[in-house]
Amino acid sequence: MRILLALSVLTFVAACGVDGPPTPPQSTTPGLSITGEARMGVAGRL
Repeated sequence: MRILLALSVLTFVAACGVDGPPTPPQSTTPGLSITGEARMGVAGRL
């Protein structure tokens, strides 16, 4: 059982970083832009 656990941990560690270091996203524009006006109020009866 210990051998199986050791092999699984070893393969996980060996797989980290296989494709190189992480790179930042290429796009600097936001995915969603919202423009406009919002109104808020409270309505009720006393």
